[in-house]
Amino acid sequence: MKEASGELNLTVIVVVIVALLAFFFFSIIWPRIDSNFKQNTSCDMAICICESKDSNGRCTIPAGEVMECHIKGSDKTIMCPWKG
Repeated sequence: MKEASGELNLTVIVVVIVALLAFFFFSIIWPRIDSNFKQNTSCDMAICICESKDSNGRCTIPAGEVMECHIKGSDKTIMCPWKG
């Protein structure tokens, strides 16, 4: 009977640890991943217009600089990195 009780206690400990890890993941880590994913997909659908061009008509904005972009089919604007 002691052996069965010991295995039950170990099972309860494992279940509690798994529940704590799941709670930590879904309450802290997943919201950050989800918001980053949504921001990246919004920037992929956005139209960014280069306003500063050189004499050859090439954009002079360096890659990675954040600029205001417009979402297709909407009046909404978001800030996205310039991809060139």
